[in-house]
Amino acid sequence: MPITTVLSPFRAWKFLFQNPVTVRDPLTERPGAPRYRGFHQNDAEKCVGCGTCETICQNGAIDMIDVGLAPKDGDSGLRPRIDYGRCCWCALCVDVCMTGSLSMSNAYTWTDANADAFRFTPGVDKKPWDNDQLGYRRPEGHALHGKDRVEMAELEPEARIGTFDEIVAGYDVARARLEADRCVECGLCVATCPAHMAIPQYIKAVRDGDYERGLALLYETNPFSQVCGRVCTHKCETACAAGHEGDPIAIRWLKRHITDQVPHKDYVRIVGKPKKAAKGEAKTIAVVGAGPAGLTAAYDLARQGHKVVVYEVRKHPGGMPRYGIPEYRLPYDILDADIDVIRAMGVEIKCETRVGSDITMDELKAKNDAVILAIGLHLGRSTRIPGSDHADVRKAVDLLRQVTDEDPVDVPKSLVVIGGGNVAMDIARTMARLQMKAYGEVAVTVTALEDKAHFLADPDEIRECGEEGIDIVDARGPQEVVIDADGRVEGLRTWRVQSIFDAQGRFAPSYDESDERIHPGDMVIEAIGQAAGVDMLGEGLTEALEWNRGRIQVDADGRTSESWLWAIGDCVKGPDVVHAVADGHRAAKSILAAFEGKGDEA
Repeated sequence: MPITTVLSPFRAWKFLFQNPVTVRDPLTERPGAPRYRGFHQNDAEKCVGCGTCETICQNGAIDMIDVGLAPKDGDSGLRPRIDYGRCCWCALCVDVCMTGSLSMSNAYTWTDANADAFRFTPGVDKKPWDNDQLGYRRPEGHALHGKDRVEMAELEPEARIGTFDEIVAGYDVARARLEADRCVECGLCVATCPAHMAIPQYIKAVRDGDYERGLALLYETNPFSQVCGRVCTHKCETACAAGHEGDPIAIRWLKRHITDQVPHKDYVRIVGKPKKAAKGEAKTIAVVGAGPAGLTAAYDLARQGHKVVVYEVRKHPGGMPRYGIPEYRLPYDILDADIDVIRAMGVEIKCETRVGSDITMDELKAKNDAVILAIGLHLGRSTRIPGSDHADVRKAVDLLRQVTDEDPVDVPKSLVVIGGGNVAMDIARTMARLQMKAYGEVAVTVTALEDKAHFLADPDEIRECGEEGIDIVDARGPQEVVIDADGRVEGLRTWRVQSIFDAQGRFAPSYDESDERIHPGDMVIEAIGQAAGVDMLGEGLTEALEWNRGRIQVDADGRTSESWLWAIGDCVKGPDVVHAVADGHRAAKSILAAFEGKGDEA
């Protein structure tokens, strides 16, 4: 062994009594390169707390924490805290950030006596480098996720206008997986979905090709998954993090894709059998109305082993999805398939039974442990303008029901629709199809108070209306149904809308009377809103119940002021299938709690 090796330890002793030299901030004298990866910056206002940065971090350096922001649709209220004892500055968190809020400055402190200085929440814990322009930013055009939605095939306008065949074809397996691959599983959509469906999980099932698992996930929270896969208002997509830098994930279409891949004969096996209530514990529940809200509540209660009978006045169950949504949007065999699953849980549905005459509410109260009122909104509202009482002025909901029941419809050669919502678009497109079959051409005009930027209808509905030759005239206020000397309708007189609401936000349209138009039509159809028919309640119950602006007053779970009666769905919340489903779940949970003695006595 060389003598220098033997003496090395002794030579080191001379440094024992010297002061150490520590360079605490070498970048002060030698700044980092312009794209050096230093401490993170985060625009806390732009950030939505999706947690994608936390998910991609392989070192566990990022935690999503509560910073005191109130959660809202599309924003969890959480923000990323970064532990630089774990961070390796790979910048994957910056590259994957769905809003582009996260970046990295070129500032860094190598040492600090306080270890907590290396653990903070960028954009919330204020730092000197928060507004520095140097550092790492995601390169332009660089993304770890696809920005564009995978297109789905649909019928061309000229092929669909003469038929009630379904317009949208649905994804094939290859396209569905491409679309599912865009999802980063942030979960912001779950909070926005009224039914709180397990959206990231069922999208993952699409990626994995495990459609039975996907279907089981769907029916845990939504017994109308096939219906919602076609006509859901898909508010979840407005909260999708991918929508900040591209198209939101096609959540609705992926839900539909799952239901399309599983044979209907396998649904009940996958959903599972209902529980058997212990002897003497099974209760009986009556549901008035076989729409999504009532049938969802029936589904939940039957799965817990209770006896549920649903009373429906019409020939078929389904409520407004059957009698208000045209078949080109929702084929009725699809609706029937969902209802078959509900029946398989033991729910009995008695159609063509009118509550109030065939059986009274008092009888339902006497025979059951709880009663649910889910009667929908089947009455159309009137504008009450001069001439609106003419026989050729029709309500949209009445005509849509007539078409569903295949009753003969007098199809006019030209017509005018009043309204800018989905019902207005549905009746316009329905009548356009009937016109095409009868006359070989379309002559439908839609007039609405709102300008096109503020239409209540879905953008797809508006676009497809235009493609099908329907004339949409916005910002027009109806003033009179014009009737000729022979007593026939010849059109609608409108004025230009200047404003719809007054300074206090109340509905009070004002018009430019000098800007007047007459829209020709042999029929005028009103599609300005709907109401519930409550005649079946009877005078005594009507007086006993509490009301709120013409609607039955209920608590957060749908329970009325009468402890045995719940009211849910469109008749209390307004029209929307997925909200009706959520309402049904809440009512069923409330009723089960009452049965178990956790709520007021039922």
